[in-house]
Amino acid sequence: MLYKRSSQLFAEAEKVIPGGVNSPVRAFKAVGGTPIFVKSAKGAYLYDEDGNRLIDYINSWGPMILGHAYEPVVQAVIEKAKLGTSFGMPTELETQIAALAVSMVPNIDKIRFVNSGTEACMSAVRLARGFAKKDKIIKFAGCYHGHSDSFLIQAGSGAITFGSPNSPGVTAGTAKDTLLATYNDLENVAALIAANKNEIACIIVEPVAGNMGCIPPVAGFLEGLRQLCTDNDILLIFDEVMTGFRLAAGGVQELLNVNADIVCFGKVIGGGLPVGAFAARAEIMNYLAPLGPVYQAGTLSGNPLAMAAGLTMLQSLNNDHSVFKSLEEKTAYLHAGMDKVLRANDVDFTINRIGSMISVHFDSNPVTDFKSAAKGDNENFKKFFHGLLNEGIYIAPSAYESWFLTDALTYEDLDFTIRAVDKVSKTF
Repeated sequence: MLYKRSSQLFAEAEKVIPGGVNSPVRAFKAVGGTPIFVKSAKGAYLYDEDGNRLIDYINSWGPMILGHAYEPVVQAVIEKAKLGTSFGMPTELETQIAALAVSMVPNIDKIRFVNSGTEACMSAVRLARGFAKKDKIIKFAGCYHGHSDSFLIQAGSGAITFGSPNSPGVTAGTAKDTLLATYNDLENVAALIAANKNEIACIIVEPVAGNMGCIPPVAGFLEGLRQLCTDNDILLIFDEVMTGFRLAAGGVQELLNVNADIVCFGKVIGGGLPVGAFAARAEIMNYLAPLGPVYQAGTLSGNPLAMAAGLTMLQSLNNDHSVFKSLEEKTAYLHAGMDKVLRANDVDFTINRIGSMISVHFDSNPVTDFKSAAKGDNENFKKFFHGLLNEGIYIAPSAYESWFLTDALTYEDLDFTIRAVDKVSKTF
């Protein structure tokens, strides 16, 4: 495929936008080459500025669960835009989507809407610290909760240590209150808690990791976190920005029957518009201003266009739970097909999957945490990415990202993808 127009647009963008992109992974630094500039999208397909059609396996990193330009959402946004795009005042829509979300998700009483997943996770941690009256948090290597300072932390020199900043601009003072744990390793978490007794306000985790590829929790991991938090008066935060309303109507809490204290949302809850949210039982949420002492605010939070899109998307999913089964079946079909051809071509690989999230890791050993994810063959991934792109298939331009399927994909699309994987993997 030719990408002449995309190359021209990228060169123009680099002159006025840092790196030519407004989010780093879009720059193709991990895979090489020039980013694809999208002109439009419909259903399971992207259409770029050069006129190419691409089968889409990222779907705006998750929210397009029912396909691009999903007609009910588009119409809801259009009709709401005719009445005004933002007021900075309450609207009935905010209450309607809040009530629906609370009814769909287990273990929450109240929810507050913000503008991004980053903002949701940042606010959830602040709320947890204010409620628990403690300062330290535990996060997991490889789990991404947005670019708030508290989350941009790398490991220190030992297993039980303070974190250190992994981005200039994050202060050592901020980093010292973030402890870094190993995903799927309860003993490591327990050791951190013991070394920082009565100082930890919360543990924040992606209950299914999506930012080191798709990595589901091993049996007992989330249940163990829940028990450790209960035993040590620590709040458990599930970052369900990716998984919420995607893996089940009630997210991972419903799917795996493990309750968090605070849950963060994004992606699907906005129906494709910029929306985030965080939710908990009333006792915790009432600590937020204006009822309580923990301050959080946002001029565009709950704006009518975003609320219209989100409400329509949640209504569609709530009215037909069969979509989750359909998505799981399509993802399992893709998994089985890719597994068959990669084995036949003698490729070292592991495929991780849960629900409609899936990723291919080019290493034959189990991938259960960031360290094992990092062992994958990045050169093979680059060949894989560009090979599929040349066949008209778009996956995430990074080995450390999950794929997100949309129910708009047909089995013909999946068969085409499997044949493309077969063709590309023969070149390894």
